[in-house]
Amino acid sequence: MSATWRKHAACQGIDPEVFYPVSDEEAEAAKAVCEQCPVMESCLEHALANREREGIWGGTTERERRRIHRQRRKSA
Repeated sequence: MSATWRKHAACQGIDPEVFYPVSDEEAEAAKAVCEQCPVMESCLEHALANREREGIWGGTTERERRRIHRQRRKSA
């Protein structure tokens, strides 16, 4: 998967710490950025494909990404 989508990401220039909250409850600031992002879906697919375990990717927390993996396995 090409990472050219990163050039268009809304998170460019934002402190990366925002995207690595201590808890899921503290993820709202990062998710708000993601909601406005034109490449949110590409970011999420990248995180799922690479099994990103930390941080907010494509507007999802690690827990939410695990849920997506489970749902996709059940659907396959």
